[in-house]
Amino acid sequence: MAGKQVWVSPSNEGWKVQSAKAERAAAIVATKVEAVELAREIAINKKAELIVQNLDGEIAWRNSYGNDSFPPRG
Repeated sequence: MAGKQVWVSPSNEGWKVQSAKAERAAAIVATKVEAVELAREIAINKKAELIVQNLDGEIAWRNSYGNDSFPPRG
């Protein structure tokens, strides 16, 4: 699902919620929890993949809310 992604990333002002190809952030909020809640709503509406980073920029987890091109077995 490389085309549609919504990222939660740390920034100097707080936590940034941004679509992969967007020039500007959709929102910058104070806490990671707020950012994840907002990003999850956006990802569900866009049928996109949600990617959440830690403070160090490492990917903490991801979840797909659209047509997953590599669904789990079973």
